[in-house]
Amino acid sequence: MILIAYDGSQDAKAAIQHAGKLMPGFAATVLTIWEPFTTMLARTPEVLKPLARVREAEDIDRQEVDAAEESAEEGVRLARAAGLEATPLTTPLNGSIAEAIIAQADRLDVDAIVVGSRGLTGMALLLGSVSLAVVQRANRTVVVVPSADVATQRERQFDH
Repeated sequence: MILIAYDGSQDAKAAIQHAGKLMPGFAATVLTIWEPFTTMLARTPEVLKPLARVREAEDIDRQEVDAAEESAEEGVRLARAAGLEATPLTTPLNGSIAEAIIAQADRLDVDAIVVGSRGLTGMALLLGSVSLAVVQRANRTVVVVPSADVATQRERQFDH
């Protein structure tokens, strides 16, 4: 089984396509991570924290969960179209995104983790911060897949 980190970005979509080519027929779990309001609030300046209300926090979390479930389902549709036996999974963020990915990979005892080279959270040309952290910290195989746009940017950067 493989774990595919999916955030809806072009790199995540490319990762699903590539996983389907490399491992057709494999069981895959498509993971989307959502951020609880309390986690977001922890990064908020103290002066703004009184504006947050508990009821609003619950509503925001419900919206985040719904969006994550929709994203994971989108990833599952793409994975199935790519030839994988896919199921969705969402998890709240408790720490870093890389830690959440690795924790789910460990919990599921997957054979490999598949990530895009950069997602919605970064613009690095070599490896995004999440994919780099997963490669550095995971105790299992990690496949990092660039989107076509990232591959083209790399070619331009390194061909000159």
